Amino acid sequence: MLVSEFMLQQTRVETVLRYYDGFLAAFPDLHALAAASEDDVLRAWQGLGYYGRARRLRALAQVVRERWGGELPEDAARLRELPGVGPYLAGAVASIAFGRREAAVDGNVRRVLGRLFDLDTPSPARLERLAARLLDPRRPGDWNQALMELGATVCRPRAPRCAACPLAAWCRAHRRGRVKQRPAARRRAAPAEVERATLVRVRDGRVALERRPPGGLLGGLYGFPGEDLPAGAGEAAARRALSDAWGAPPAALAAWPPYRHVFTHRAWTVRPFLWAEAGGAEAGTGAGRTQRKRAAGAGASEAGASEAGLLWLGRAELAAAPLPRAFEPLRRVLLEGSRDILLM
Repeated sequence: MLVSEFMLQQTRVETVLRYYDGFLAAFPDLHALAAASEDDVLRAWQGLGYYGRARRLRALAQVVRERWGGELPEDAARLRELPGVGPYLAGAVASIAFGRREAAVDGNVRRVLGRLFDLDTPSPARLERLAARLLDPRRPGDWNQALMELGATVCRPRAPRCAACPLAAWCRAHRRGRVKQRPAARRRAAPAEVERATLVRVRDGRVALERRPPGGLLGGLYGFPGEDLPAGAGEAAARRALSDAWGAPPAALAAWPPYRHVFTHRAWTVRPFLWAEAGGAEAGTGAGRTQRKRAAGAGASEAGASEAGLLWLGRAELAAAPLPRAFEPLRRVLLEGSRDILLM
């Protein structure tokens, strides 16, 4: 249950189903997850996105192993002390897995309660109090799951099935004709637009990747090196940025078609440039990024030889590297695309 709840954060059920069994097969219990390397965990998570969840789940397993011998604590207060565990997850695990009298308020339960009590913008604290007040003390886990299922299948965001709802007689929003307005939708800011100048650096059948810093966007994952530019910067600006940062001769950078990738709070226009270098250990090192001494992190010794923080990966290593979706189009071209850049 714990793994599925982590996976379901900001991810649809049908997507999670494609990864859940494989992840459990790789890490059948918290001991196995705690002992695994971060690269192995990220590789098993690859494709689900929001990779911070995978790192927090691994950190949780390590804490549980050290503090409680690999057995999850049963009460919500201790569960909340674990990495990546908030009020909802603590309540869900405590009630469903251990039968504790704890409420669990997810997005579906928020909608049910908001309509039942005709609330416009209820605070999390108020929803927690209402959920705790309604909780069936005899079967708290079943009660929480019933409310979640009610919100997912009947009290839906659009086209709610009020005629089939067992709570319709007590629903204030239904009685007052305000079901579609309750609760008010949470407003999300439009993702910030960024142009990502990206370097596809190939030499002797190997491609250069870097390990991104642990924090922030795609933290701790392998990625193609590059530079963030303002939206609309264009091809010429991207070429200059890569040349300045990485010491690549501008004429040696061959532009590939750009593509777009949208994260939750950021949208990339990825503008890739191929730098196919001549062979030799000293080829194309240049000034630029070599002088910056950008560290690759723990992964530098695990895959390929490093050069000023770069990881030079061959075909098999690139295919196995935990690469985020934002860079999958480039990996596919390198492994399956045009013969003049195909990694052998």
